[in-house]
Amino acid sequence: MKNRPSSLGPILAGLALASPALLGAAALAAPAPGRAPEATWIGQELRLPPGAPAVAAAPEMAQAEPAPGESAPASPSAPLWSGAVELYGFAPLRSTGSVTIRGQEAEVDQDLGEILSVLRFAASARGSVEKGRLGLQGDLWYINLGDQASRLVGQRNLFTTTADVGQKLGIYDLALRYRFGDQESAIGKPGSYSVIPYAGVRLIDGQLNLAATLDGPFGRTLLEPARSFQRTWVQPLVGTQATVFLSPRLRAFARADVGGFGLAGQQDLSGNAQVGLGYAIGDNTDLNLSWRYMGLQWNNGDAQSNGFASYLNGIEVGVKFFFGGAPRSKAVATAP
Repeated sequence: MKNRPSSLGPILAGLALASPALLGAAALAAPAPGRAPEATWIGQELRLPPGAPAVAAAPEMAQAEPAPGESAPASPSAPLWSGAVELYGFAPLRSTGSVTIRGQEAEVDQDLGEILSVLRFAASARGSVEKGRLGLQGDLWYINLGDQASRLVGQRNLFTTTADVGQKLGIYDLALRYRFGDQESAIGKPGSYSVIPYAGVRLIDGQLNLAATLDGPFGRTLLEPARSFQRTWVQPLVGTQATVFLSPRLRAFARADVGGFGLAGQQDLSGNAQVGLGYAIGDNTDLNLSWRYMGLQWNNGDAQSNGFASYLNGIEVGVKFFFGGAPRSKAVATAP
Protein backbone atom coordinates (compact mmCIF):
# COMPACT_ATOMS: atom_id res chain seq x y z
CA MET A 1 0.00 0.00 0.00
CA LYS A 2 2.84 2.31 0.63
CA ASN A 3 4.12 1.90 -2.93
CA ARG A 4 0.74 2.90 -4.73
CA PRO A 5 1.07 6.69 -4.40
CA SER A 6 4.54 6.59 -5.81
CA SER A 7 3.35 4.63 -8.92
CA LEU A 8 0.43 7.03 -9.69
CA GLY A 9 2.77 10.00 -10.03
CA PRO A 10 4.43 8.95 -13.27
CA ILE A 11 1.08 7.99 -14.84
CA LEU A 12 -0.52 11.37 -14.08
CA ALA A 13 2.57 13.15 -15.37
CA GLY A 14 2.40 11.23 -18.68
CA LEU A 15 -1.29 12.07 -19.13
CA ALA A 16 -0.54 15.74 -18.56
CA LEU A 17 2.13 15.72 -21.25
CA ALA A 18 -0.04 13.84 -23.81
CA SER A 19 -3.24 15.87 -23.36
CA PRO A 20 -2.24 18.85 -25.64
CA ALA A 21 -1.51 16.52 -28.55
CA LEU A 22 -4.78 14.64 -28.06
CA LEU A 23 -6.78 17.88 -27.90
CA GLY A 24 -5.12 19.17 -31.14
CA ALA A 25 -5.95 15.94 -32.99
CA ALA A 26 -9.53 16.13 -31.85
CA ALA A 27 -9.83 19.71 -33.05
CA LEU A 28 -8.44 18.75 -36.48
CA ALA A 29 -10.84 15.84 -36.78
CA ALA A 30 -13.90 17.91 -35.75
CA PRO A 31 -16.12 18.79 -38.76
CA ALA A 32 -16.80 22.40 -39.70
CA PRO A 33 -20.30 23.71 -39.01
CA GLY A 34 -22.75 22.62 -41.71
CA ARG A 35 -20.50 19.89 -43.13
CA ALA A 36 -20.79 16.13 -42.80
CA PRO A 37 -18.62 14.64 -40.04
CA GLU A 38 -15.47 12.91 -41.14
CA ALA A 39 -14.01 9.79 -39.56
CA THR A 40 -11.05 10.52 -37.29
CA TRP A 41 -9.35 7.19 -37.35
CA ILE A 42 -5.60 7.40 -37.09
CA GLY A 43 -3.95 6.50 -40.40
CA GLN A 44 -7.02 7.40 -42.55
CA GLU A 45 -6.23 9.12 -45.90
CA LEU A 46 -6.73 12.86 -45.81
CA ARG A 47 -9.14 13.89 -48.68
CA LEU A 48 -10.13 17.31 -49.92
CA PRO A 49 -13.83 18.20 -50.15
CA PRO A 50 -15.38 17.11 -53.47
CA GLY A 51 -15.14 19.65 -56.33
CA ALA A 52 -12.48 21.82 -54.71
CA PRO A 53 -9.75 22.74 -57.23
CA ALA A 54 -6.16 22.30 -56.27
CA VAL A 55 -5.22 25.80 -57.37
CA ALA A 56 -7.58 28.47 -58.74
CA ALA A 57 -6.00 30.19 -61.71
CA ALA A 58 -6.60 33.90 -62.07
CA PRO A 59 -8.55 34.79 -65.24
CA GLU A 60 -5.89 37.19 -66.38
CA MET A 61 -3.26 34.44 -66.10
CA ALA A 62 -5.19 31.90 -68.24
CA GLN A 63 -3.65 33.05 -71.52
CA ALA A 64 0.02 32.41 -72.00
CA GLU A 65 2.32 35.40 -71.95
CA PRO A 66 3.95 36.25 -75.30
CA ALA A 67 7.44 34.90 -75.77
CA PRO A 68 10.36 37.33 -75.41
CA GLY A 69 10.58 39.50 -78.52
CA GLU A 70 7.04 38.60 -79.63
CA SER A 71 4.42 41.34 -79.73
CA ALA A 72 1.18 40.82 -77.86
CA PRO A 73 -1.86 39.91 -80.02
CA ALA A 74 -4.02 42.81 -81.15
CA SER A 75 -7.36 43.43 -79.51
CA PRO A 76 -10.20 41.65 -81.37
CA SER A 77 -11.94 44.99 -81.85
CA ALA A 78 -8.88 46.69 -83.36
CA PRO A 79 -8.86 46.86 -87.22
CA LEU A 80 -6.14 44.73 -88.81
CA TRP A 81 -4.06 45.31 -91.93
CA SER A 82 -4.44 42.75 -94.71
CA GLY A 83 -3.94 42.58 -98.44
CA ALA A 84 -3.30 40.52 -101.56
CA VAL A 85 -1.02 40.57 -104.61
CA GLU A 86 -1.84 38.75 -107.85
CA LEU A 87 0.48 38.14 -110.78
CA TYR A 88 -1.56 37.27 -113.85
CA GLY A 89 -1.39 36.78 -117.57
CA PHE A 90 -4.18 37.63 -120.02
CA ALA A 91 -4.25 35.58 -123.24
CA PRO A 92 -6.86 37.00 -125.66
CA LEU A 93 -8.32 34.26 -127.83
CA ARG A 94 -9.45 37.00 -130.20
CA SER A 95 -8.62 40.68 -130.60
CA THR A 96 -10.61 43.07 -132.75
CA GLY A 97 -10.52 46.84 -133.11
CA SER A 98 -9.41 49.75 -135.22
CA VAL A 99 -6.79 52.47 -135.37
CA THR A 100 -7.49 55.94 -136.78
CA ILE A 101 -4.66 58.42 -137.33
CA ARG A 102 -5.41 61.77 -139.01
CA GLY A 103 -8.54 60.42 -140.62
CA GLN A 104 -7.05 57.19 -141.95
CA GLU A 105 -8.58 54.11 -140.34
CA ALA A 106 -7.37 50.50 -140.27
CA GLU A 107 -9.19 47.50 -138.80
CA VAL A 108 -7.52 44.70 -136.87
CA ASP A 109 -8.87 41.17 -136.33
CA GLN A 110 -6.46 38.60 -134.87
CA ASP A 111 -6.52 35.30 -133.02
CA LEU A 112 -4.22 34.25 -130.19
CA GLY A 113 -1.58 32.78 -132.49
CA GLU A 114 -1.29 35.99 -134.51
CA ILE A 115 -1.09 38.07 -131.32
CA LEU A 116 1.69 35.91 -129.88
CA SER A 117 3.64 36.18 -133.15
CA VAL A 118 3.90 39.98 -132.81
CA LEU A 119 4.06 40.17 -129.00
CA ARG A 120 7.19 41.99 -127.85
CA PHE A 121 6.50 42.47 -124.15
CA ALA A 122 3.66 42.15 -121.66
CA ALA A 123 3.38 42.69 -117.89
CA SER A 124 0.42 42.71 -115.52
CA ALA A 125 -0.28 42.62 -111.78
CA ARG A 126 -2.96 43.71 -109.36
CA GLY A 127 -3.07 44.12 -105.60
CA SER A 128 -4.97 45.51 -102.66
CA VAL A 129 -4.42 46.57 -99.06
CA GLU A 130 -7.02 47.30 -96.41
CA LYS A 131 -7.36 48.15 -92.74
CA GLY A 132 -10.61 46.92 -91.31
CA ARG A 133 -13.02 47.21 -94.25
CA LEU A 134 -11.61 50.27 -96.02
CA GLY A 135 -8.74 49.93 -98.45
CA LEU A 136 -6.99 50.70 -101.74
CA GLN A 137 -6.52 48.55 -104.82
CA GLY A 138 -4.61 48.83 -108.06
CA ASP A 139 -4.30 47.06 -111.40
CA LEU A 140 -1.40 47.47 -113.86
CA TRP A 141 -1.55 46.11 -117.43
CA TYR A 142 0.91 46.83 -120.25
CA ILE A 143 1.37 45.29 -123.71
CA ASN A 144 3.70 46.04 -126.61
CA LEU A 145 2.73 44.61 -130.01
CA GLY A 146 4.79 44.81 -133.17
CA ASP A 147 3.39 45.38 -136.65
CA GLN A 148 0.03 43.67 -137.08
CA ALA A 149 -1.54 43.05 -140.44
CA SER A 150 -4.72 45.10 -140.84
CA ARG A 151 -7.17 46.34 -143.48
CA LEU A 152 -7.78 49.95 -144.45
CA VAL A 153 -11.40 51.09 -144.52
CA GLY A 154 -13.29 54.08 -145.92
CA GLN A 155 -12.62 55.46 -149.40
CA ARG A 156 -9.32 53.62 -149.46
CA ASN A 157 -11.11 50.30 -149.98
CA LEU A 158 -11.34 51.17 -153.71
CA PHE A 159 -7.72 50.09 -153.83
CA THR A 160 -5.99 46.86 -152.93
CA THR A 161 -4.44 47.74 -149.61
CA THR A 162 -2.23 46.32 -146.93
CA ALA A 163 -1.44 47.99 -143.63
CA ASP A 164 0.65 47.38 -140.54
CA VAL A 165 -0.40 48.61 -137.11
CA GLY A 166 1.95 48.78 -134.12
CA GLN A 167 0.60 49.33 -130.64
CA LYS A 168 1.84 50.06 -127.13
CA LEU A 169 -0.88 50.26 -124.53
CA GLY A 170 -0.78 50.69 -120.77
CA ILE A 171 -3.84 50.74 -118.46
CA TYR A 172 -3.28 51.61 -114.80
CA ASP A 173 -6.08 51.63 -112.20
CA LEU A 174 -6.11 53.04 -108.66
CA ALA A 175 -9.29 52.96 -106.58
CA LEU A 176 -10.67 53.33 -103.06
CA ARG A 177 -12.75 50.34 -101.91
CA TYR A 178 -15.04 49.19 -99.11
CA ARG A 179 -15.64 45.54 -98.23
CA PHE A 180 -18.95 43.94 -97.26
CA GLY A 181 -18.75 40.40 -95.90
CA ASP A 182 -15.74 38.35 -94.87
CA GLN A 183 -12.09 39.22 -95.26
CA GLU A 184 -10.46 37.93 -98.44
CA SER A 185 -8.40 34.76 -97.93
CA ALA A 186 -7.21 31.64 -99.73
CA ILE A 187 -9.19 29.28 -97.47
CA GLY A 188 -12.67 29.95 -96.11
CA LYS A 189 -15.87 28.46 -94.82
CA PRO A 190 -18.27 27.30 -97.57
CA GLY A 191 -20.86 30.00 -98.13
CA SER A 192 -18.71 32.85 -96.81
CA TYR A 193 -18.54 35.77 -99.23
CA SER A 194 -17.28 39.28 -99.83
CA VAL A 195 -18.62 42.08 -102.03
CA ILE A 196 -16.29 45.02 -102.68
CA PRO A 197 -17.45 48.12 -104.59
CA TYR A 198 -14.70 50.55 -105.61
CA ALA A 199 -14.25 53.93 -107.27
CA GLY A 200 -11.16 55.73 -108.50
CA VAL A 201 -9.23 56.69 -111.64
CA ARG A 202 -7.89 54.86 -114.69
CA LEU A 203 -4.81 56.16 -116.48
CA ILE A 204 -4.47 55.11 -120.13
CA ASP A 205 -1.29 55.57 -122.14
CA GLY A 206 -1.45 54.58 -125.81
CA GLN A 207 1.03 54.85 -128.66
CA LEU A 208 -0.05 53.80 -132.18
CA ASN A 209 1.78 53.46 -135.48
CA LEU A 210 0.17 52.95 -138.90
CA ALA A 211 1.91 52.23 -142.20
CA ALA A 212 -0.12 51.46 -145.34
CA THR A 213 0.60 50.36 -148.88
CA LEU A 214 -1.94 50.91 -151.67
CA ASP A 215 -1.88 49.10 -154.99
CA GLY A 216 -3.55 51.51 -157.44
CA PRO A 217 -4.70 51.16 -161.04
CA PHE A 218 -2.39 49.74 -163.71
CA GLY A 219 -0.38 47.91 -161.07
CA ARG A 220 1.00 51.06 -159.55
CA THR A 221 2.01 50.86 -155.88
CA LEU A 222 1.36 53.93 -153.78
CA LEU A 223 3.23 54.09 -150.49
CA GLU A 224 1.52 55.96 -147.69
CA PRO A 225 3.83 57.64 -145.17
CA ALA A 226 3.87 56.05 -141.72
CA ARG A 227 1.69 57.83 -139.21
CA SER A 228 1.93 57.76 -135.46
CA PHE A 229 -0.21 58.94 -132.59
CA GLN A 230 0.32 59.04 -128.82
CA ARG A 231 -2.06 60.08 -126.05
CA THR A 232 -2.25 59.80 -122.26
CA TRP A 233 -5.47 60.57 -120.40
CA VAL A 234 -7.36 59.83 -117.19
CA GLN A 235 -10.85 58.35 -116.80
CA PRO A 236 -13.13 58.14 -113.75
CA LEU A 237 -13.61 54.51 -112.74
CA VAL A 238 -16.31 52.58 -110.84
CA GLY A 239 -16.63 48.83 -110.33
CA THR A 240 -17.46 45.89 -108.10
CA GLN A 241 -15.84 42.56 -107.33
CA ALA A 242 -17.28 39.62 -105.40
CA THR A 243 -16.18 36.23 -104.06
CA VAL A 244 -18.05 33.24 -102.57
CA PHE A 245 -16.53 30.00 -101.23
CA LEU A 246 -17.94 26.78 -102.69
CA SER A 247 -15.73 24.59 -100.47
CA PRO A 248 -12.92 25.38 -97.99
CA ARG A 249 -10.40 25.68 -100.87
CA LEU A 250 -12.57 26.40 -103.92
CA ARG A 251 -14.12 29.80 -104.55
CA ALA A 252 -15.94 31.55 -107.39
CA PHE A 253 -15.26 35.21 -108.16
CA ALA A 254 -16.44 37.91 -110.55
CA ARG A 255 -15.44 41.48 -111.40
CA ALA A 256 -16.86 44.28 -113.55
CA ASP A 257 -15.90 47.93 -114.03
CA VAL A 258 -16.59 50.88 -116.31
CA GLY A 259 -14.46 53.97 -116.96
CA GLY A 260 -14.52 57.09 -119.09
CA PHE A 261 -18.18 58.04 -119.58
CA GLY A 262 -17.28 60.25 -122.56
CA LEU A 263 -15.46 62.90 -120.52
CA ALA A 264 -12.15 62.94 -122.42
CA GLY A 265 -13.32 62.87 -126.04
CA GLN A 266 -16.25 62.34 -128.37
CA GLN A 267 -15.82 58.65 -127.60
CA ASP A 268 -14.24 57.72 -124.29
CA LEU A 269 -15.19 54.44 -122.69
CA SER A 270 -13.47 51.42 -121.17
CA GLY A 271 -14.58 48.37 -119.23
CA ASN A 272 -13.87 44.88 -117.95
CA ALA A 273 -16.00 41.83 -117.21
CA GLN A 274 -14.49 38.75 -115.58
CA VAL A 275 -15.72 35.51 -113.97
CA GLY A 276 -13.73 32.53 -112.78
CA LEU A 277 -12.67 30.02 -110.12
CA GLY A 278 -9.85 30.06 -107.59
CA TYR A 279 -8.32 27.08 -105.80
CA ALA A 280 -6.07 27.29 -102.73
CA ILE A 281 -2.72 25.60 -103.36
CA GLY A 282 -1.47 26.69 -99.94
CA ASP A 283 -2.73 28.35 -96.79
CA ASN A 284 -2.16 31.80 -98.32
CA THR A 285 -1.91 31.15 -102.08
CA ASP A 286 -4.60 30.83 -104.77
CA LEU A 287 -4.42 29.65 -108.38
CA ASN A 288 -7.03 31.53 -110.44
CA LEU A 289 -8.51 30.67 -113.83
CA SER A 290 -11.08 32.98 -115.45
CA TRP A 291 -12.65 34.29 -118.63
CA ARG A 292 -12.19 38.02 -119.22
CA TYR A 293 -13.53 40.59 -121.65
CA MET A 294 -11.83 43.98 -121.97
CA GLY A 295 -12.94 46.85 -124.17
CA LEU A 296 -11.51 50.30 -124.85
CA GLN A 297 -12.45 53.02 -127.32
CA TRP A 298 -11.45 56.65 -127.73
CA ASN A 299 -11.80 59.20 -130.53
CA ASN A 300 -11.43 62.96 -130.51
CA GLY A 301 -14.16 63.45 -133.11
CA ASP A 302 -12.20 65.90 -135.27
CA ALA A 303 -12.47 66.08 -139.08
CA GLN A 304 -9.01 64.53 -139.26
CA SER A 305 -9.78 62.30 -136.31
CA ASN A 306 -7.42 60.35 -134.12
CA GLY A 307 -8.52 57.41 -132.05
CA PHE A 308 -8.54 53.67 -131.56
CA ALA A 309 -10.74 50.84 -130.36
CA SER A 310 -9.70 47.52 -128.90
CA TYR A 311 -11.85 44.56 -127.81
CA LEU A 312 -10.19 41.53 -126.23
CA ASN A 313 -11.69 38.37 -124.79
CA GLY A 314 -9.88 35.29 -123.58
CA ILE A 315 -8.38 33.35 -120.69
CA GLU A 316 -6.69 34.87 -117.67
CA VAL A 317 -4.46 32.79 -115.35
CA GLY A 318 -3.12 34.21 -112.09
CA VAL A 319 -1.41 33.33 -108.83
CA LYS A 320 -2.71 35.32 -105.85
CA PHE A 321 -0.94 35.72 -102.51
CA PHE A 322 -2.79 36.79 -99.33
CA PHE A 323 -1.09 38.34 -96.31
CA GLY A 324 -1.92 39.95 -92.97
CA GLY A 325 -5.27 39.67 -91.24
CA ALA A 326 -6.13 38.09 -87.89
CA PRO A 327 -3.18 36.50 -86.03
CA ARG A 328 -3.09 32.79 -85.25
CA SER A 329 -4.54 31.64 -81.92
CA LYS A 330 -2.17 31.76 -78.95
CA ALA A 331 -1.61 28.79 -76.64
CA VAL A 332 -3.76 28.76 -73.47
CA ALA A 333 -2.34 27.51 -70.15
CA THR A 334 -4.39 24.84 -68.35
CA ALA A 335 -4.18 23.61 -64.78
CA PRO A 336 -2.38 20.23 -64.36
